[in-house]
Amino acid sequence: MPRTIRRVVTGHDARGRAVVISDGPSPFIHVNPRDPDNTSTDLWRTGETPAPIAAHPAEPTLGPRRQLPQKRGTVLRINQVPPESEATRAMTPEDSRRAFAALGNEPAALWGKGGRHPLMHRTETIDYAIILDGEITMVLDDEDVLLKAGDVVVQCGTAHAWSNRSNAPCTIAFVLIDGEFEPELKEKFRE
Repeated sequence: MPRTIRRVVTGHDARGRAVVISDGPSPFIHVNPRDPDNTSTDLWRTGETPAPIAAHPAEPTLGPRRQLPQKRGTVLRINQVPPESEATRAMTPEDSRRAFAALGNEPAALWGKGGRHPLMHRTETIDYAIILDGEITMVLDDEDVLLKAGDVVVQCGTAHAWSNRSNAPCTIAFVLIDGEFEPELKEKFRE
């Protein structure tokens, strides 16, 4: 059963006073079909910068599952990552591409293209990852970094994967911000 996350959204009343416009479970929870203990809850999305601030903003999280923010947008998401399964470790490059295609981002998959982990990927985003509970290993091109509750990662468009090598779930809050690779850096990825 996916973990529900209470989301409180504020807005403005007719006089412009601050009010709560919704308070309850976040409406969008994605359950990984390969592992029902692996969930991802989109809490909020913006579609442009600066983000328009409305008195009563519309629900921005519904619709098809998307990994990335819109161009010039952001995503706030909380993931529950179970201990890594043998099925994940045994993924083929095609399995990896299909997994990222289900997120609307097949080109991000790097397994079979030099990535060291089946879920290795690169996104054109700046990501803030805050480890809320448990521990997880961030897999980079040439190193692994063990992260524990309270640690924060600023992930700057690098190839990476998240590997839970512990025996307990890990909860991570992510803020994804649309970005753009500098041309010189983008050229290095083609080499």
